[in-house]
Amino acid sequence: MLWPGTLIGAGAGFAIASIPGAMLGALLGQALDRRLQLRSWAHLRERLGGRPALRNDELLFVLLGRLAKSNGRVVDGHIQQARVEMRSLDMTEPAQRRAIAAFNRGKSGTDRVRSYLRVLKAQPHAAEGVLRACWRMVWADGKASHAERDLIELWGKWLGWTPQQIQALAQDYEPERKPLATRGGTYQEALQILGVSTTTEPAAIKRAYRRLLSRHHPDKIAGSGASPVQVREATERTRELHSAYTIIREQRNFR
Repeated sequence: MLWPGTLIGAGAGFAIASIPGAMLGALLGQALDRRLQLRSWAHLRERLGGRPALRNDELLFVLLGRLAKSNGRVVDGHIQQARVEMRSLDMTEPAQRRAIAAFNRGKSGTDRVRSYLRVLKAQPHAAEGVLRACWRMVWADGKASHAERDLIELWGKWLGWTPQQIQALAQDYEPERKPLATRGGTYQEALQILGVSTTTEPAAIKRAYRRLLSRHHPDKIAGSGASPVQVREATERTRELHSAYTIIREQRNFR
């Protein structure tokens, strides 16, 4: 792949000193590409505009921030899911600060991520990890909107995935569609799932939700050497927690 600095250097060198100049210019341009992480013309435009190029972990949180904001409002479930992703990646404090900044940057929706995802396409395992994290973020508030699904389908396309493959991956995280009981019964069940009561303060409900989510998250279970069955059970438990918290939050009218 010929990166922007390499091409510019080769062209400028050729104009000044023909073929020898082109060779020297290409070498200097290549060094610039590596130093500034210029992997596409889009990256070059960002750098010229004063925006730093995104690292892979920053790219992930830009995408997660974009998803969280896609329906107009970021809720507590989105923020907690972002924190869970940080913990699952075992990020250092500086890396966490970069991730938080990237998440907030993603909420603006102004980043052009196509070139980054096309580069990531050459790393199938990393690409799948990004899509899985995106689906987890989608279901962090207990529902998936058309806007969120459209974004993931578009990003998946740039990563080389077909719509069928993306939908198949979504099924690993989509809550099972079960008939709901009466609203009151569902609310009572949700309270039992989080181990709280109708008089528990919202702050305490949030703490209970975060504690249980951290304990049962499938990525944490998988990292401890659990079996596929145990990971599947943890995934179901996480969905249940998301759904319960959403029901309680809506019933009690807090964020």
